[in-house]
Amino acid sequence: MKEVVYVSRPHFLTENGGAVKVLVLDHSGNYSVIIEVSNLPKDVTGDGLVLDWGMYRSDSSQLRRPEGAGTGKVSLMVNSLREPSTELQFHSSQTLFYLSFVVLDSAGSEIKSHRGTRFCVPIGIESGKPMPLGFSFSDDGKANFSLFSRNAESVILCLFEKGNEEPGLEIELHPYLNRSGDTWHISLDAVDKYSMYGYRCKGPLDWKKGGRFHMRHVLLDPYSKIIENFASNKGEKVSFAKCLASLATEKKSFDWGGIKNPNLPMEKLVVYRLNVGLIAKDKSFSGLTEKIPHFKQLGVNAILLEPIFSFDERKGPYYPYHFFSPMKKFGSIDSLKEMVKVMHKNGIEVFLEVSLSGTSEGDDISPQTISFRGIDSSSYYMNGGSSILNCNKTVVQTLILDCLRYWVVEFHIDGFSFVNSSLLLKASNGVDTLSRPAFVESIAFDPVLSKTKFISDSFSPAELSIQDLQFPHWKRWSEMNSKFYTDVRNFLRGEGLLSNFATRLCGSGDKFSSRGPAFSFNYITRNFGLSLVDLVSFNNASELSWNCGEDGAIDNAAVLETRLRQIRNFLFILFISIGVPVLNMGDECGYSTSGSIAYNDRKQVNWSSMKTPFGKQIRQFIAYLTALRSRKDDMFQRREFLKLENIIWGGSDGVHSEPNWLDPACKFLSVVIKPEISDLDSDSDLTSARNGGEVFICFNAGVNTETVVLPEGLAWVRLVDTALPFPGFFVNGGDSVVQVAGMSSYEIKPHSCVLFEAKGSTK
Repeated sequence: MKEVVYVSRPHFLTENGGAVKVLVLDHSGNYSVIIEVSNLPKDVTGDGLVLDWGMYRSDSSQLRRPEGAGTGKVSLMVNSLREPSTELQFHSSQTLFYLSFVVLDSAGSEIKSHRGTRFCVPIGIESGKPMPLGFSFSDDGKANFSLFSRNAESVILCLFEKGNEEPGLEIELHPYLNRSGDTWHISLDAVDKYSMYGYRCKGPLDWKKGGRFHMRHVLLDPYSKIIENFASNKGEKVSFAKCLASLATEKKSFDWGGIKNPNLPMEKLVVYRLNVGLIAKDKSFSGLTEKIPHFKQLGVNAILLEPIFSFDERKGPYYPYHFFSPMKKFGSIDSLKEMVKVMHKNGIEVFLEVSLSGTSEGDDISPQTISFRGIDSSSYYMNGGSSILNCNKTVVQTLILDCLRYWVVEFHIDGFSFVNSSLLLKASNGVDTLSRPAFVESIAFDPVLSKTKFISDSFSPAELSIQDLQFPHWKRWSEMNSKFYTDVRNFLRGEGLLSNFATRLCGSGDKFSSRGPAFSFNYITRNFGLSLVDLVSFNNASELSWNCGEDGAIDNAAVLETRLRQIRNFLFILFISIGVPVLNMGDECGYSTSGSIAYNDRKQVNWSSMKTPFGKQIRQFIAYLTALRSRKDDMFQRREFLKLENIIWGGSDGVHSEPNWLDPACKFLSVVIKPEISDLDSDSDLTSARNGGEVFICFNAGVNTETVVLPEGLAWVRLVDTALPFPGFFVNGGDSVVQVAGMSSYEIKPHSCVLFEAKGSTK
C-alpha cells in the first residue's frame, strides 16, 4: 500500500467573500489536489460551479516552453459536507509546478482571489526558508534555494540537466509565497535529475538608479559553494549561462587528522607571497606542497596566496566573480584542504589575498553579467554601473563576512590580506570615507574571524598605486607597510631622509604606535611592479628603482657587483627591521620580468635558477637572516617597540656622533641595539647580556667608503658585511668569525651594510 503524506493545506479568500480550501497529498511522488469552495454569497449556488485550471512553472515561456504544461475545466461536485469540490491528480513526471485556477459560476463569470488574481498552489514546491542563503538541504531532504534581491520584481529558478546548455526546468518564485522581505526562497521536493542551477531576475531598467536586470541571463548564486561551466565566450556562440552553481553537495567532512592551525604569534611570522599558478610546476594546490622544504629552508612560516577565489582568467585573480569557491584550475576543494593540512603539519600558516575592488563583471562600458550585476546591481555595487562591491552596505557586508567565515571554518585558513583596502572605508555612496566603517569593525570583533590574522593592503591593482590612508584598526588589523617599501628604496638609492629610514628600522612608530611593530608587514617588492633583481637593474621613477649605473642586462663587472650588494642590502634591511618580513615569490632566485611592471608579464618561476651561484647564496643568506631574527628575537621579533634607552644612533663616527637626521645629503647611519633585561628568559641569558649581546649595525648608501669606530668596552664579532664576496659576507654555521675590539675602526664599503654582535667585555 502506497504511503500518503500530507503536504500542504492552503486557504484562500475569494473576492466575493467566500473561501477556497486546498489539500495537497503526496502518494509516493504522485500528487492529488482536493479543492473545496465554501461560504459563497447566497446569490451564488454550488450547482454549476466549474474549476478552470492550468499549470505553469515560469513566466519566461517566450524563452522556453516548459514540458508538461496543461489546462482544463472540471465541474465541482457537492461532497458529503455539502460543499462544492473536486480532485485533480498528477503523475510524478509532471511535478514541480504551480497549479493556477479560478472558479466559474453558472453564468461563466470568474471568481478570483481577494487580490483579484488567479489562485495559485505549488505542487512539489514549497515556499522554502529565507535562511540560509544559497542552496541547502533541509532535514527532510528537500532542496532549499534562497537569493537576496531587493529590487527584482520577478525571480525564476533555472534547473539544468547535466550536459545541457538550456534549462530543463524553470520555476517562477511567487512574490507572495516565495518572498520574505528582500529574500526570495523556494523549496523543491526533489532535484535528483538536475546537476546545476541559476536564476533569472526581472526588474526595473532604470540605469540611473542602478537597474541592470536582463531576463536572458542565467545568473550564478553568490552563495553557492561549488560552481561549474564557466565559459569565456571567446569566439563561440554566445551562451547567456556563463557560470552555474552545482547541485552537488560537498563530500563528507574532510579528515584533518587532528592537525590544528599553528596560531603563530604575529612577531614570529616570516611571510612568502606567491601565485599558485606560477610557483608550482603543475600549477596546482597539490604542487604547492612540494615547495614546503624550500619554504622551511628559507625560514618561512607563512605563505600569502594571491587571490584563489574563482576568477575570469582574461582579467586575472584580482577580478573574481565568486567568493565561496576556489579556482578550479588550481585543483579540487579537497586538494586545497589537503594543501592547508600539510602546511599546518609543517608549522606554516596559510593566508589568502582578498580583492573587493572590482569583480569580473566589469562596468557599463564592458559589462559581463555573471551574478551580482544581474541579481541586483544597485544593492551589491557602488554607483550601480561599476563592479566595485559596496562593502559597507548590509547585504554585501553579510555576504563577505559569511564568505570569510566559510574559508576559516571549512578550509582552516589562518588569515586574509585585503587588497585596495581604502575601498573598505567608503560609504555606500562610494565617495565619503567613514571613520568607523561597519565592515572593518565587524571583522575585528567577529567571533570566528577575530581569531585569525587580517591585513590591510592599500595597493590598488586597477590603478597600480598605493593609497595613503589612516586605516581604523581597533588594535586588531595589521597593515602592509607601504612606507617601509618607499623609505627603504629611497635610502638605498641615495635619497630620502635618515629619520624616515630609522623609523622603518624600528617598526614604523608613526603608523603603529598604538598597536605595536608586529602589526607592520614590511616588504621591499610585491607581485606588482619590479622584482628584486629588476629593482637594481632598471631605472623607473614610479618604482623608486636604481639600475646601479647601467640599465638592463649587462656584463659590466663593477655594476654587477653593486647590484649584488644592493640585493643583499635590501634583504638584510628587510629582516633586521622590526615587524613582519614579507618575501615575494622568486626574489630568492633572481626572478625577472626584464624590467616590466605589468602584472600580465609575469611568468613561471624557473626552479633551476635555485641551483645557480646567485640562487644558492641568496637562499643561504635569507636562511641565515631568519635564523638570526629568531636567535635575537628580543631585538628583531618584538611585540612592543624598543625602549629609547636601548637604542643609540650614530653617524659616520659611529655612536660618537649624532646622525644628520634631516640632511638629505647624508647617506650613512649606525645604531647600537641593547638587549632588554626584561625580555631575557634565563639567568644565563642575563649573564650573557651583561657581558655583551648588543648588536652594532651600519648602513652606507653612499658612493664613498666610511670608516666607523666600534663602541668601546666590548669585543665585537662581525656577522654580516654585504660588501664581501660569497661565501664570507655572512657567518654561517662553522665559518670562522672576525673579532674586532671596541674602539677599533672598520671600513664600511659603498652601498653596503655591516652587522656586529658583542660577544663579551674587553674590561
